[in-house]
Amino acid sequence: MVAGLFAGMLAATGVAASNGVAPLLAPDSGGAATASGDAREVLAEYLAGLSEAQYRTARRGEAFFNTSFVPSPSRAQVRDGLGPLFNSGACRSCHNSLGRGSPPTDPGQQPVALVLQLSTRSADGSWGMDPIYGANFNPFAVEGFEPEGRVVIERTPLRGRYADGTEWVVDQPAYRLEDLRYGALHPATAISPRLAQPIIGMGLLQAVPEETILALADPDDRDGDGISGRANWLHGKDGEKRLGRFGWKSNQPDILAQTVAALSQEQGITSSHDPAGNCTAAQRDCRAAPIGAELEIEDADVDALVLFQRVLAVPPRRNLDRPAVARGAALFRQADCAACHVPTLETAAVADLPALSEQRIHAYTDLLLHDMGPGLADGRPDHQATGSEWRTPPLWGLGRTPDIARGEFYLHDGRARTLEEAVLWHGGEAAAARARFIALPPADRAALIAFLRSL
Repeated sequence: MVAGLFAGMLAATGVAASNGVAPLLAPDSGGAATASGDAREVLAEYLAGLSEAQYRTARRGEAFFNTSFVPSPSRAQVRDGLGPLFNSGACRSCHNSLGRGSPPTDPGQQPVALVLQLSTRSADGSWGMDPIYGANFNPFAVEGFEPEGRVVIERTPLRGRYADGTEWVVDQPAYRLEDLRYGALHPATAISPRLAQPIIGMGLLQAVPEETILALADPDDRDGDGISGRANWLHGKDGEKRLGRFGWKSNQPDILAQTVAALSQEQGITSSHDPAGNCTAAQRDCRAAPIGAELEIEDADVDALVLFQRVLAVPPRRNLDRPAVARGAALFRQADCAACHVPTLETAAVADLPALSEQRIHAYTDLLLHDMGPGLADGRPDHQATGSEWRTPPLWGLGRTPDIARGEFYLHDGRARTLEEAVLWHGGEAAAARARFIALPPADRAALIAFLRSL
């Protein structure tokens, strides 16, 4: 019946089912891991089939995600140890309702969900963290301490026109650090703003086999389509080579690594996985601050946080009965957007979570790095990612953004306030797709955006 509905809808809009559009209209983005509801809370729905023990552990992880850590010393011994330098006291403060974060919207407002990552180029050409301020800039501090400084964002409007003459305007942000507590940044330090991403479907993305991702890579563009796609290979502390798949530049290999890095660098919470915390040797007052314990979060609680993220279901598609959505799907394919935003992937067997196991999913990502051109470049390499390369972000759940977020903010630093602006910022390997979008008549542009909002 569903297949018949799609076939009729495609025929009614003049879109042939044989042109590969039908998979773009699949209602169950996460396969068996698709949420059942359509309410605001749909992003917080768990997978079906959890054991009682898994459910209890996930609920504990959710409590840690939603509850703020507090400074030491405190009676709340399970949740103390915040800072003394930090970006946010709670995970939920960055991930609005488990979705994407919001950058500052008022002058002088300090970023919470927008983290400025730092790295410094050494004389030998290698990159490491800033020797004074570390890997992340922390604009907040607990009582009795001063923050590392203040973030200033300046925006310059850039104008252009669609082929039909309609004018568009986008804002180019520039970032500056002022009132620096510990002196100037190293002169070779580069700054990269990174906005908190949605955490839905991470368990599914972690379950995509490495060989599937690598099969999509074309680093030398052997097929000549202008789109390459590269893997970001990471080297762990033990020297093990691992494939990056999370983070804006695929700089984390799995949910655990992503989680403990955020706890350490953005909240100052140490764990057995990252016991050093975010105080550098130059920040003596930070290093001398009271701590909740030698390790401020126990392994069992880290595991609960990770499981919570693994078991979050993916929201179902909406508005698939609208002709504009089917037309937009065809235009998405024709513009070659699907070359990077790959509609369909399959997961491997996942023994402990059957709902993640061997699923046909529609995340709209290849989890690879692509050169997005100078307009989006941050000039900061990240492992093997260059200063102009970014991971293709998954698009599932995109249409929920206006419902759950404090405004619409897209791309790695939230500069795009609409989906149209996000497309207009595409360059580099995506320049041809952008040009096709600009050339579309207004009705077709609206149809493509309607398709994106159906995700």
